[in-house]
Amino acid sequence: MDDDPRFADFVAERADALLRYGYVLSGNPHDAADLTQEALIRLHRAWSRVRRKQDPESYTRMIMARLHISVWRLRRRERLTWDLPEGLHLDVLPSEAEQGLWQALEGLPRKQRAVLVLRYYEQLTDAEISGVLGISRGTVRSHASLGLNKLRSAVSHPTAANGSAL
Repeated sequence: MDDDPRFADFVAERADALLRYGYVLSGNPHDAADLTQEALIRLHRAWSRVRRKQDPESYTRMIMARLHISVWRLRRRERLTWDLPEGLHLDVLPSEAEQGLWQALEGLPRKQRAVLVLRYYEQLTDAEISGVLGISRGTVRSHASLGLNKLRSAVSHPTAANGSAL
């Protein structure tokens, strides 16, 4: 297979954003790098088809989400760390007030976390999330509702102890 310079340009331009996406999915810089690398390998194999028919970045993000799900299906365990990834970080870091939210997100079951990341970070619709995760739209809504309720109770609990409300 001849190397397409457009693939190299795509990787040079979007690799950092894909790595950040992998970090949001996995919560671990090493797993994020592995996800990104494996997704780009798979994208390279399908490059001629993808560049003609689809948006390569969307396709790569879908690969990453599916890879992440398959990995935790195999492991059935996941340990998130909130250390910052190495290198330049362009996204705004969470404030101290938001740290509780990130810690609560860490405590969610994997599918609920994946649904919330795809919905609020990626801004996908229920139908798109359903397609990426291979679950029904009703299950997407159920996971989103349960995850949001757990986040609300986890984040509002410390605040309620201080006497203020969200």
